[in-house]
Amino acid sequence: HTTHSQSPSLELIRKKRDGETLSDEEVAAFVQAVSNGSIQQSQIGAMLMAIYLKGMVIEETRTLTREMMTSGEVLTWPEEWKGLVVDKHSTGGVGDKISLVLAPALAACGCKVPMISGRGLAHTGGTLDKLESIPGYNIQQSAAQIRDILTSVGCCIVGQTERLVPADRVMYALRDATSTVDNLPLITGSIISKKGAESLSALVLDVKFGRAALYKDLESAKALARMLVDTGNGLGIRTGAVLSCMDTVIGRCVGNSLEVIESLETLKGKGPSDLVELVNTLGGILLEKIGLASDLSEGERKISEAVKGGAALSKFQAMMEAQGVDGETARRLCSSNTDYFTVLRKSKSQLELEAKEDGFVEDIDGMTLAQVLHKLGAGRSQAGQPVNHSVGAELLLSVGDRVQKGEDDDQRRSVCLSTEGAEHSDSNFTIQTLPHPTIRQHTNAHCY
Repeated sequence: HTTHSQSPSLELIRKKRDGETLSDEEVAAFVQAVSNGSIQQSQIGAMLMAIYLKGMVIEETRTLTREMMTSGEVLTWPEEWKGLVVDKHSTGGVGDKISLVLAPALAACGCKVPMISGRGLAHTGGTLDKLESIPGYNIQQSAAQIRDILTSVGCCIVGQTERLVPADRVMYALRDATSTVDNLPLITGSIISKKGAESLSALVLDVKFGRAALYKDLESAKALARMLVDTGNGLGIRTGAVLSCMDTVIGRCVGNSLEVIESLETLKGKGPSDLVELVNTLGGILLEKIGLASDLSEGERKISEAVKGGAALSKFQAMMEAQGVDGETARRLCSSNTDYFTVLRKSKSQLELEAKEDGFVEDIDGMTLAQVLHKLGAGRSQAGQPVNHSVGAELLLSVGDRVQKGEDDDQRRSVCLSTEGAEHSDSNFTIQTLPHPTIRQHTNAHCY
């Protein structure tokens, strides 16, 4: 019988593989090894799989998140901003343009919003891709530049800097390569560590469930929301969550530049009711958590007034200019009755899908629509791939609306697809119709 010295990493992998609970020091040692490169990538993959199969208790998850958060630069803010720095995170959906309206609305209410966002992958759209459809918008800002923009404007929407949460960048890539993406502790660590590195006072999470969401059923989404909230609160961030249904589409537009247009229309007081409801609810929760509103209803009213009164639109215009958009371009986008396509690129061809029979719209499958647009170039299959900002779809009808096969244009058209290549336009996207209207319970905002 012979013995050989084992590396510390190997012992940690063995413990987790056998279902044991790692101590704070052991979790910290693993994250530090990931950050400084002293652990082999195969060993990181083995640990990720062990966590995936054996799970983590809440204390392990909190420690994992805290150590990931402090693995790189942690943003710092002036003392006078204490209690005012807030952000929101969504688990991803179709037509999810909430951030573009919410960030400036919160800034108009007196918050500081250092929103560090991501790009789209697979069927979900990315906030950064949407904003980059605006000529000149620069998502790359240093920590000092973020602080300057928050001082002058109150909000920014930027990409993750190289120095923020480097451990997550390594682990995220390996989770993708080892099929360990869908795991509550690892998802929680990734999301909350990045938000924690923003040194937030409060955070609200929009956790989606349904056909076009990461989690298809409400119970799974609740479990994720619970872990995210517990972990955020455990790190000293006042954290809340909303469970919102992601079966269909948020608003009526899907696709990068079209979603910018719909966001601007919302900031001009002409937004679709479901989008407005989510913005008000998420913003209201944050205002209540930091004491700028006495309760949720007052918070929702303040956010609503910031949007309807034009203060949020002014903040969005100032944010665009602070992040590189030409002043005249920003003014034109924010002026009333503007032709958005004098600034934003329009697709080469449009195709209107018409109703094949009389009836009422029973359902609109957001996942199918997202997959069609992904194939047409609106999304990416691998990180780093370019996207076509002009590809998108506008829903001309909502669930419950009447459609007629007859001559009335408004009641015949159902979807307008904006495409770059007509050869892709024979997609299998259809709108289901029923002979009679149906009323469905719309679970849009369970506060948690």
